[in-house]
Amino acid sequence: MDNIFLLKRFSINYLSKFNSSKNNLERVLRNKIRKMNLKKKEKFILYDSIAPIINELESKNIINDKTYADSKIYNFSLQGKSKIFIKSYLIQKGIKKDLINKVLDNYELKYPNWEIESAKIFTRKRGLGLNNPNCLKKDLAKMSRAGFDYATSKKILDKNS
Repeated sequence: MDNIFLLKRFSINYLSKFNSSKNNLERVLRNKIRKMNLKKKEKFILYDSIAPIINELESKNIINDKTYADSKIYNFSLQGKSKIFIKSYLIQKGIKKDLINKVLDNYELKYPNWEIESAKIFTRKRGLGLNNPNCLKKDLAKMSRAGFDYATSKKILDKNS
């Protein structure tokens, strides 16, 4: 029982430092339990207590996948990341695809040209399109590896040349 309290306290401390999704927090808690010096039976009790801890944190609105996805989409768009990069990152963190699509659609309604602005930030950060107009193919390849589609990449690089 004492270990369950410690695990709950650890999860609250973790969430005070880092914004996290439910699945990511579960992964962090499982790793924490794995590293603890306990008997197998005690570890299994702690593993079983992860779901109630996460449900309690979610009911108190301490952890929320929708707000996590909102904040990540906003931050990544300001960093010059593409829609494909953002989707794959959120899927990796355990956010459901339908929630990701819903949040992205809402974000696109608020900021309709966000991906173009994000592509401009990416080209500015990488210095694409400025160095040599003969490097258009290389610049397009860099942008496609970053997840931007051809039409957006071509549009941004043609403006910079």
